[in-house]
This record gives sequence, structure tokens and C-alpha cells, in this order.
Amino acid sequence: MKYLTISPSSKLSGFVRCFWVLEDEVSTEKPYIHRVMPDGCAEMIFHYQTPFDEIFSKDKIETSFSSGLHGQSQNFRRFIVHRNFGIFGAYLYPFTLPLLFSMPSDELSNEMPDLPTLMGNEGKILEEKMMLAKTNEERVIIISAFLEEKISRNYRHEPAVFASICNIIQSRGTTNVQQMAEESFLSTRQFERKFKAFSGFSPKLYARIVRFQSALNMYGDSQKSLTKIAYECGYYDQSHFIHDFKEFSGQHPRSFFSGKAEGAEYRDA
Repeated sequence: MKYLTISPSSKLSGFVRCFWVLEDEVSTEKPYIHRVMPDGCAEMIFHYQTPFDEIFSKDKIETSFSSGLHGQSQNFRRFIVHRNFGIFGAYLYPFTLPLLFSMPSDELSNEMPDLPTLMGNEGKILEEKMMLAKTNEERVIIISAFLEEKISRNYRHEPAVFASICNIIQSRGTTNVQQMAEESFLSTRQFERKFKAFSGFSPKLYARIVRFQSALNMYGDSQKSLTKIAYECGYYDQSHFIHDFKEFSGQHPRSFFSGKAEGAEYRDA
């Protein structure tokens, strides 16, 4: 399995966290199951080799899109593929979505629309260009040009709420919401309304999702106990950590950090 991340240009770094690529050779006898975890950021996804099927239940599996958006989410989703695959992703701050799709971020929370449905003919053209590109280097150039043009055309200055969302991400979900509202010179209600429009969730839920993501990023550090991970990520205690982890991932953290969890193989790549 091959997994790598690519830094965006300086023009995009305030809106795109990174680009990433995931490739692997699989077969019908040994398919790959991927678990997409809740995340406070969104992703534009391009399956340039083989689309995945989404697993809704043991008896319900449906083919997913070739290209689309994974909106910021509070739920995990499971996917399976039986042939060699290649995925290119653009990992976006949630406040980038209104600039790209002309709708509040919260309208895309927990949603997974395909690009042609979301963007019409513009989405079809972008999908075709990304699929026909011969290398991932070409895909970076194509998607960067698209994002830079859309953002420069639609950008409106929103420093307070953008900074607040970034602060929660950088503090790994431990920032005080009341303090952020005061620093934004807004009432708590005004702040929460603006925050949800640009992040997709209330500040409290968003902080919980980001804190969960910070715990996921502890994967691979076998020297840390669940208790230590819990405290480092801002949980009250191990019980609080286990409760949130199971709610968001559908897995016990002990299983996830064992190195044998479903869909975690790319973290070892």
C-alpha cells in the first residue's frame, strides 16, 4: 500500500490542509475495506482507478461516486473495493466549502454528493481532467488551478470565525468556546450561528470531533496507554475517551490502537 501527502501552494495553504494519495493492489479474494472516520474537515475525492462500494449493512452495498465531496462529518462510513485502486484527495478546511460551492458548510455536513451533482457541468469537466491525468503530479496542478480560481473569485474576508475554526483544530479541540466568542466581539449565540455556517457543526460538537481526530493521530505510538492518550487529547478520563471514541468510530480504542483495526492499514504505509 502507498500513502503520501503533498503540501499545497502558499496561495492555498490557508484553505487546503494537504493533498493526499492512496494506492494499493487488491483482489476479489482479498478486498480492501476502508473506514472513513468523523472529521472536522472536508475532502474532495477522485477515484482515478476503481470506485469503492459503500457498505451500509451486511445486505446493502452500493457503488459510490467516481469523484465527489466527503463533507465534514460526525459519523463513520465503511467502503470496500475488490480491484486495484488509486485515490487522490484534497483535504479542505470546512470554511473553504462556501467559497467553492456557494452554500453554507452546514448544508454539506455528513453529506457525500458526487461532483457532477454538486457542481453540474463544471464538476463533470473537473472529474474528466483528474481521471485523464497521467500522474498525481498532474492532478496536483489541475486541482490547485481549479481551487485557486474559485477561491480568489468568491473570497470574502471572515477573519474572526476562520481563525476560531483554525484555533480549535490547532488546539486539538481544547479551546474555550465562550472565550472565542468574546474575542470575536460577538454574543455567544451570534458566534455559534456564524461558526456553524462555516464549520458545519456547533462549536461544542466540532471541538469533540477535532479532539477525536487528535486521538486517531496518536496511532502508531505503542508506548502510550489509553489513559495517557486520553489525557493528552483533553479527555476528562479514560472512560470519557472510550465513550467518545466508540461513538465516533464504532470501535473500541483498544482495537483501533492494536494495529489490526479495519481500514487502518494506510496509517502503517
